[in-house]
Amino acid sequence: MRWREAQATTLRRLLGRWYRRYFSDPEAVILALLLGLGFAVVLLFGEMLAPVLASIVIAYLLEGVVGALERRRVPRPLAVGVVYTAFLGVLGLLLLGLLPLLASQLQEFARDLPTMVAKGQQALLRLPELYPGLITEEEVRQIMAAIRNGITTLAQELLSASLTTLTGLITLLVYLVLVPVLVFFLLKDKELILSWISALLPSERRLATQVWREMDQQIGNYVRGKFAEIVIVGVVSYIVFALLEMRYASLLAALVGLSVIVPFVGAVVVTVPVALVAFFQWGWSEQFAYAVGAYAVIQALDGNVLVPWLFSEAVNLHPVAIIIAVLLFGGLWGFWGVFFAIPLATLVKAVLNAWPRTAET
Repeated sequence: MRWREAQATTLRRLLGRWYRRYFSDPEAVILALLLGLGFAVVLLFGEMLAPVLASIVIAYLLEGVVGALERRRVPRPLAVGVVYTAFLGVLGLLLLGLLPLLASQLQEFARDLPTMVAKGQQALLRLPELYPGLITEEEVRQIMAAIRNGITTLAQELLSASLTTLTGLITLLVYLVLVPVLVFFLLKDKELILSWISALLPSERRLATQVWREMDQQIGNYVRGKFAEIVIVGVVSYIVFALLEMRYASLLAALVGLSVIVPFVGAVVVTVPVALVAFFQWGWSEQFAYAVGAYAVIQALDGNVLVPWLFSEAVNLHPVAIIIAVLLFGGLWGFWGVFFAIPLATLVKAVLNAWPRTAET
């Protein structure tokens, strides 16, 4: 009994010492409450607030251009008008030019999928003859059965997706209306919105303000750098695939460009469709090697040249920390968690570095 009481006393003493060390500063408590409130809002209402999140990302992207014009002594209302008009023009080009092209190539890919599957089955059936010591006919039949099951599941998912087309169309229309309107007001009334939010916060928020200023710059640099990376990688991939006369060049280039959103993992995942399309188009040939080799070069240049150049001002994070952040925040918030995995990991690092610690006496 006395042993348990002594153990409880020791535990209370350790917890009290830990609390006094990290939470004796009132601003640390305020920062913890603000962080907890922010995470709770996004976690509970993130899906409903998706148009707002998309608008904030686009506003961060455009704010860099607006700020550049302001530094050239262009009045902010005029700068916002010019940049917002250009944004609407680019949005119109994407909706009327790029999306129909991608949809057309996706339909073409769906039509050619049965032929690809048949060709793949023929290649699999030859494996026991070519490599009898590595694979057996029974293993080939199991692989083919798994492929058929996968295709059946994919067809069922496409059918269920087609049944919700109306809902998806309505959601798309809501985004097309709400997002541009929100982006306009986020740019136009930026100072007013920040002042309103600031008035709601406690006055003792020096630590929270310090973390926010650092993260505001980090998020802005990250969003603008990530957008530039998507565009550069996508355009270069399209040029390379088009020069190689590769089928579905636009669709594959779009996938390669979007793959940079998910660090490390995206490049590995998109390797599969690129390699499969090259194989079904050319088989085991020099053209196949050229296509896969060119894709490998693009990924290598992206990871070793483009990313260090675009994100030179970002806080350095270990690859293991980035992968953990992608898995953790992606599991919590889906797409937005994956997109903001690096800034969120940077936020955690900034909070840990800035957190006040009281010396033990």
